[in-house]
Amino acid sequence: MDLHLSGRVALVTGASKGIGLAVTRALAAEGANVVAVARGITGPLTELTPQVHPVSVDLTTADGPAAAVEEAVSRFGGLDILVNNVGAVRLRLTGLLSVTDDDWIQGLTINFLAAVRTTRAALPHLIERGNASIVTVSSVNAFLPDPTIIDYCAAKAALSNFCKALSKEVGPRGVRVNTVSPGPVSTALWLGDDGVAATVAKAAGGDPEDIARAAVAQSATGRFSLPQEVADLVVLLAGDRAGNVTGSDFVIDGGLVQTL
Repeated sequence: MDLHLSGRVALVTGASKGIGLAVTRALAAEGANVVAVARGITGPLTELTPQVHPVSVDLTTADGPAAAVEEAVSRFGGLDILVNNVGAVRLRLTGLLSVTDDDWIQGLTINFLAAVRTTRAALPHLIERGNASIVTVSSVNAFLPDPTIIDYCAAKAALSNFCKALSKEVGPRGVRVNTVSPGPVSTALWLGDDGVAATVAKAAGGDPEDIARAAVAQSATGRFSLPQEVADLVVLLAGDRAGNVTGSDFVIDGGLVQTL
């Protein structure tokens, strides 16, 4: 299926690993020019095709998102697609009283404000281009609250709400806005040495593999989603094959969420 992405310009945040790297690869494979934004540029990004332009920017700073957008427009002459993917989670295993104001600010900045600021900087260019798309990676935790990641859940809920509201504003101006909400994904965030499974296992004196298996045991498929599977959904929404889809959230969680 031709997704009509050849020659279009995309900016992907959090592009150095996991879902962001998979999205970058998938967009490039469809012929898009991709500005891949990350705090640190990893080997995999530098090894991609010439149409991928890595940019080192700290998106938690107030001016970082605008700098990333400016680099994309300067490099390729415009912007058609924004993929807000940057995010991070830190377990709060000792309860709310141990979560400081600084913790809340850090969590809200990386998981919410970075996307708001990047979207705000990108929007004039997307509107100018027309037939543009914003796809934001949220989380099932936007509507499945978990006290062990309380600030992450709150930030993702705000993010999904922001995107829904924005879709109503900019839809008439040629910009579609959608979210993708993954459940557990086989990335370092979950399965790395300092990931969720390892952190919970260390605190409880268990085995990370057992923690990981328990995390997906309630899903219908009984496994983690793959980064490429999330990326395929993001790229489909980015292209005009989904040209009348906006204001929607797409859950990819192996059937973990059982409510309508």
